[in-house]
Amino acid sequence: MELRQLEYFMAVCVEMHFSRASEKLCTTQSNLSQQIKLLENELGVPLFDRMGKRIALTDAGKVLLDQSRHVFSHIAYARDAIAEMKDMQGGSITIGVLPGDADLLFNALLVQFHQTYPKLSLSVIETTKIIEQVAAGTIDIGVTTTPSPDERFTVVPLFHEEFALAVRSDHPLAQKGKVAFEQLRDMKMVMFPPDHQVRQLISHYCLQAGFRLQPHIETTTLSSLLSLVEQGIGACVLPRLLLESIGKKEIAVVSLVNPTPSQDICIVYRSDKYVGFAARAFMDTLTRYIQAANELTGV
Repeated sequence: MELRQLEYFMAVCVEMHFSRASEKLCTTQSNLSQQIKLLENELGVPLFDRMGKRIALTDAGKVLLDQSRHVFSHIAYARDAIAEMKDMQGGSITIGVLPGDADLLFNALLVQFHQTYPKLSLSVIETTKIIEQVAAGTIDIGVTTTPSPDERFTVVPLFHEEFALAVRSDHPLAQKGKVAFEQLRDMKMVMFPPDHQVRQLISHYCLQAGFRLQPHIETTTLSSLLSLVEQGIGACVLPRLLLESIGKKEIAVVSLVNPTPSQDICIVYRSDKYVGFAARAFMDTLTRYIQAANELTGV
């Protein structure tokens, strides 16, 4: 069994058509058919059911396809590891973060990371489909809420994120150390729109408390929310670490209790993918950055 035969086999599986697969492989259809036939002869079983011009995988073909994916995954892993040895300080990485989290995690961090690793290329994109994009390989690392257990992914706990109430510094609640979550029911609020992950989390807590959140103003940007709070238009619920890191004197941070909205944030990446120098450097920098921010705010 040769790797070329497995490559041909996988191309046919993708196209489910010998002619299209041969075009994709830049070979003749007869050569492709011959290689598949040799593979079937070696295994002693047919890999495809031929039904006129249509083909379908046999049970044996499905097994071989699954194992071939593992084979080529390991080859890609080895290739990446060897390539990195040629330039230990180079490389690139794409990071996926939830909408709005870049304001918390990446403004100062990006400057710090670039200064430490000037040869590395870093791309940060905001997306609500982090897990799906990590699985598809369109992003290398995701920073997101902790997903359900899945053997396809490696999950690295990052921090436990609590949410707090942001009000203008002259608001009646500004001098209170904490307020009951229930009080949001009667407050004038400004929030992210309903499809935003933060809004969905807070709405979930509201429903558990027996009411629906009805903000007076909704906006997609963090800067707009903070501006609205500063102007006294309304209060907002945002991550405590974010609010304390920003440290705006016009905004008071008040704890929410009974309950305190919270979520776990983690780093996630594919378990079968080689973790290169760029990814390791970024994860180490991010972990230290979060630790320093927690120490600064006393979390």
